[in-house]
Amino acid sequence: MLNTGDAFPSLTVTPVDGDPVALPAAVAGRYAVVLLYRGGWCPYCNAQLRAFERAAERFAEDDIAVIALSVDDAETTKGTVAEHGLTFPVGYGADAEAVAAATGAFVNDDPRFLQSTGFVLGPDGRVLVAVYSTGAIGRLLPDDVRGMVRYARSQAEATA
Repeated sequence: MLNTGDAFPSLTVTPVDGDPVALPAAVAGRYAVVLLYRGGWCPYCNAQLRAFERAAERFAEDDIAVIALSVDDAETTKGTVAEHGLTFPVGYGADAEAVAAATGAFVNDDPRFLQSTGFVLGPDGRVLVAVYSTGAIGRLLPDDVRGMVRYARSQAEATA
């Protein structure tokens, strides 16, 4: 598992609507949220994705990037993106074992998918907070992320 202060591992997210995103390099200098979600079939994951989309304007104002990833195939992910009008990068085809080995995310055995896991990254690519779930519930919320980033920014300004 990743802890506060750990460097986020190199992870490439392949979105359905764009070029691969190499984390954490692609968000260097910005705060970012990385969401590993169970799949488009999960109502809790869909609610989380929609919540982050509803917060997109506020996240843009705060210069916070959002990136999501699941083991779903490209067609399923395209459907999830279209159904919920997602505008942030949503990756597909994650290798559950490789992502779990790199991040500590829990893997469901049958069917094979990553359990909901969320990370807030600082501008230096280090983990500010990691939220691991072993089941359907327990995940990052947009307002909590914005509050965490605002706090981190105020602390960085106070020590600068």
